[in-house]
Amino acid sequence: MIPELSNPSVLMRDPQRVQEILESMVKAGSNTLQVISDFDMTLTRFAHNGKRCPTCHSILDNSKLISEDCKEKLAGLLNTYYPIEIDSSRTVEEKLPLMVEWWTKAHELLVAQKIRKDLLSVAVRESGAMLREGYQLFFDHLHKHSIPLLIFSAGIGDILEEVIHQAGVFHPNVKVFSNYMDFDESGVLKAFKGELIHVYNKREGALLNPGHFQELRTRRNVLLMGDSIGDLTMADGVQDMENILKIGFLNDKVEERKQPYLNSYDIVLIKDETLEVPNAILLYLTGIHLCWYRCCLSVCT
Repeated sequence: MIPELSNPSVLMRDPQRVQEILESMVKAGSNTLQVISDFDMTLTRFAHNGKRCPTCHSILDNSKLISEDCKEKLAGLLNTYYPIEIDSSRTVEEKLPLMVEWWTKAHELLVAQKIRKDLLSVAVRESGAMLREGYQLFFDHLHKHSIPLLIFSAGIGDILEEVIHQAGVFHPNVKVFSNYMDFDESGVLKAFKGELIHVYNKREGALLNPGHFQELRTRRNVLLMGDSIGDLTMADGVQDMENILKIGFLNDKVEERKQPYLNSYDIVLIKDETLEVPNAILLYLTGIHLCWYRCCLSVCT
């Protein structure tokens, strides 16, 4: 049905179930679809040419806006807490207070740096941040078909938005739920706004914004994309959901994490730095096949 689902990077626990979900979504029509996605290491690359790509936080951590002492402390937090985040032997309940501890400490360190708002765009431009290959098609096609893209991120919303803006794909159909900086009158960081959003409380982040889900109440079919088990709850605020297709990017510690991902996601993409499979699915749901789309592009160019 979708040739890209036969790619070597694709794993599915129940291919028949995936096919049934897709057929039901096609029957319902693309005007009933919404996309809910994580950002770091889902819409952005995990690595490029063997080198880790920066997340929203590490864009700041590695920038000229941060002192060397602060960089060392932030790196220490990463080395302490990231192994806990991806440890498949720990329960979410065990991890949750530690994730709060991590991001609270990180945000306190960043606030102490008195970061200037007008320098954030420079930090992003110099960071080497990369959206996944195929991002232009992904964002533009959703916009063309008026399909909402809701991005839930435990990162920094100001940085996240700047990455998308600099890529030229921040369209009106994109809504972001994340941790946003609060600047004083002179444009200097003084705090972070609202409740902390981390990898294991994105559901709460969604429910803090029920108005957005009310606006989308006729869009009862969801394509969900994430790179962690915590991302699976991002669509919990959707009312009267008919179908949900969950795509998980498994970027790291593949063998020890593969089974939990297969148990949780409908489609698991192993070390795949592209959006080829999500794009093929989106094109299929809007009546287009990716191979036909590529042929049209080659003819036009």
